[in-house]
Amino acid sequence: MRNGISITLNETDRRRLDAVVADRNTPQKRAWRARIVLMSADGVGASAIMAETRTS
Repeated sequence: MRNGISITLNETDRRRLDAVVADRNTPQKRAWRARIVLMSADGVGASAIMAETRTS
């Protein structure tokens, strides 16, 4: 796993990603990816993201 990766989102990008996650018509894979980006931007580590999204 990579360490030290930092993602910074501006408010517009964060709102767009939040909307993708909240939209029930969004394909599951796209919503899953948006959720991972949001969690990374919030400083959540890779292990916690994998546990929360049930991925490896």
